[in-house]
Amino acid sequence: MIHPLADVKASKIGAGTNIWQFCVVFENAQIGDNCNICAFVLIENDVVIGNNVTIKSGVQIWDGITIKDNVCIGPNVTFTNDKFPRSKNPDWELKKTVVEEGASIGANSTILPGVSIGKNSMVGAGSVVTRNIPANQLWLGNPARFVKNI
Repeated sequence: MIHPLADVKASKIGAGTNIWQFCVVFENAQIGDNCNICAFVLIENDVVIGNNVTIKSGVQIWDGITIKDNVCIGPNVTFTNDKFPRSKNPDWELKKTVVEEGASIGANSTILPGVSIGKNSMVGAGSVVTRNIPANQLWLGNPARFVKNI
């Protein structure tokens, strides 16, 4: 289901995926089966989203972001893809980010460019992820730090 108030140009959208009102999905984005893309989400071109992914409202998925199967992204999570952003910089370097299968990212977290969030790991709400998070770990804070294995 694509809500009539969404602007969806992509054709690679899996069965059973819902895209709600006021979303923008660029032409080359890929979205898997049974995803729930809540209101006010933007998904750029060079983005791959797996199956059974939930993306809550207010999230922007910029070029270079890969989200694998069974991931939950909380409301207003901020992804970035440029370590040194400047307006109209022709020399900027795209930094790719991967969120591995089964990971969860809490509301209002910020994910800096070029990191990976490990399989089944969890990022607590409001955390700032500045480096890779291994599989099966809980990280919290600013900057996010290891808390425990899960």
